[in-house]
Amino acid sequence: QVQLVEAGGGLVQAGGSLRLSCAASRRTSTTYKMGWFRQAPGKEREFVAAITWIGGRTYYADSVKGRFTISRDNAKNTLYLQMNSMKPEDTAVYYCAAGRLSGSYYDPADFDSWGQGTQVTVSS
Repeated sequence: QVQLVEAGGGLVQAGGSLRLSCAASRRTSTTYKMGWFRQAPGKEREFVAAITWIGGRTYYADSVKGRFTISRDNAKNTLYLQMNSMKPEDTAVYYCAAGRLSGSYYDPADFDSWGQGTQVTVSS
């Protein structure tokens, strides 16, 4: 497992932008994938986006496709989520996660390391 620390959450108006970052405590294995999930009050944790650490292949939830961009900086062991054209329904606690390439990119159960979460609130 690897320790993950998110940063960059906050309050933004609808239509605005935020960038989340996730710093890993050590170099992530080449066999790893990393992702962002979110959880709104009273709802289950849901997939937002994922990326392979080597190759940078990306995957997105339909609800964020075209608005959010996931990226990584291998030299800094850091994952990012650029969020544009934000909507009130994007309000949630956002979690960074890491897991082995085997398994689903979309299922939280296939990620074995998690950050503490960062609150994102979008006002209408």
